[in-house]
Amino acid sequence: MLERLQKRYALSRQGAKDLVKGCLACVLQNLSFMFPVGLLYLLVSDLMNGGVPGGKTAFYIIGSAACIGLILLTTCVQYNATYFATYTESGVRRITLAERLRKIPLSFFGKKDLADLTSTIMADCTFLEQSFSHFIPELAGSIVSTILISIGLLIIDWRMALAALWVMPVAFAIVGFSARVQEKLNQKAMDVKIACADGIQECIETVRDLKANNAEQKYLKGLEKKIRAVERRSILNEFGLAAFVVSASLVLKLGIATVALVGSILLVRGSLDVLAFFMFLLVASRLYDPLQSALQNLAAVISTRTNIARMNEILDHPIQQGGGRLSNRGYDIAFDHVGFAYSSGEAVLKDVSFTAKQGEVTALVGPSGGGKTTVSRLAARFWDVSRGRITVGGMDISEIDPEALLSLFSIVFQDVTLFDNTILENIRIGNKDATDEQVLAAARLANVDAFAEKLPESWNTHIGENGCELSGGERQRISIARAFLKNAPIILLDEATASLDVENETLIQTALSRLIADKTVLVIAHRMRTVAGADKIVVLSNGTVAEEGAPEALMMKNGVYARMVKLQTEGQDWRLA
Repeated sequence: MLERLQKRYALSRQGAKDLVKGCLACVLQNLSFMFPVGLLYLLVSDLMNGGVPGGKTAFYIIGSAACIGLILLTTCVQYNATYFATYTESGVRRITLAERLRKIPLSFFGKKDLADLTSTIMADCTFLEQSFSHFIPELAGSIVSTILISIGLLIIDWRMALAALWVMPVAFAIVGFSARVQEKLNQKAMDVKIACADGIQECIETVRDLKANNAEQKYLKGLEKKIRAVERRSILNEFGLAAFVVSASLVLKLGIATVALVGSILLVRGSLDVLAFFMFLLVASRLYDPLQSALQNLAAVISTRTNIARMNEILDHPIQQGGGRLSNRGYDIAFDHVGFAYSSGEAVLKDVSFTAKQGEVTALVGPSGGGKTTVSRLAARFWDVSRGRITVGGMDISEIDPEALLSLFSIVFQDVTLFDNTILENIRIGNKDATDEQVLAAARLANVDAFAEKLPESWNTHIGENGCELSGGERQRISIARAFLKNAPIILLDEATASLDVENETLIQTALSRLIADKTVLVIAHRMRTVAGADKIVVLSNGTVAEEGAPEALMMKNGVYARMVKLQTEGQDWRLA
């Protein structure tokens, strides 16, 4: 049962256990509310039989106090078993989702956007937190306690019991039939919410370009439509839910009428006494109150299916696995007839074979879309190849845990990601155990000191969200400093100097030349002068290796590489008319 609960509600094993405990606590709480009804029944019975005997007064006083104490105790147990446990499980769920995302191949993120994933981890978890603290335990508690009470009523008088209970299966069936309608409504509502969140995030990120092109008004009109769509969908959701719940509640209210009608008929016939009739009216009125909430809770539980499905999409997605023990001999990177396609199915790499040797700089060049960046990502196992094999020092990387493999790599991406922290701490990402002296040494290698020491707080200056306080070149130098600090045996540089001016690019390349001794360096570049000093050039075109060799040899060959050099040389002489 625990495994089914884990799968059904995206819970941890402890969370499933806590859910069961919460449901049982709600059952006890609901049953405790029936004790005053029983005590009242005895009191009315005594009053109808000539008054309360003197010896029973203390019994009713003690019984009333006991009922209050029992209700307080069960309510306290129910509160602890549902709310506190739910908040703990909510934290566990978010951490579990984040850990799963950490191990999922990057191809998964190509199908998702940030707003969608953020909504799953934050909004969906918050909604389920409310469901597990309010809806599910109370629903289970209402159903179980109602069944137990119903058995007691059937034993006392099956005719009156049927008059009171017939409305329950009908009411629950009405809400149950709403499941498909709710799922469709919730999915459409989720789609427009994500579209709205994407629009808001895009507006904030591109506000500079919108202003520069006088496009704010037009964009905001489109954004307003998305916001209105969320509003309309929310209203439709509420209406769709209310249509079923209100209908079921009306049916439930008929129970009191049928109890009164059947009881009156039996009373007239003399087959039911007044006290039993009173007791059934009392129990029925008490019985339908929690069921009224149970119908709303059932509708709310049904609506969680969309949120849970989004979580299970992450939790059930295959992860990259492998051994944690490295068995490489050296650090040569070898591509052996590698093919790769993204989720769209279009092949990016068709048959790529080359070797980037240790102690050499291997440059990947070629036209845009040729597969250069894909090759570097595959080498670090950000994705897994569709066919073929990639080895590092003879070790098949598909058999190695990605985190263990990445300990061999220092990577500088084309798109730099920085954190809202100091320059010093942003560089320390490369090696969290590095001393300040080691961080500063790496920073100076990347020429970061040229601008850092001019800032108001020098190395302890906060650089804003994603380094918004810095220029593109300054941000890129911090990223390069990280790679220096990590000092891994394999270095991947994806357009690492694209945002640098000629002077700084020369300084960085000089620093790189000191760093790469006895290391494997894979460089991706569009500017041919950046890779002119490489030991080996691999030209990628249309997903295959068009040619490879030393720069001088390729120039003499007069092929793709020579043509690219010629075109860029001609472009450098271009002037405004």
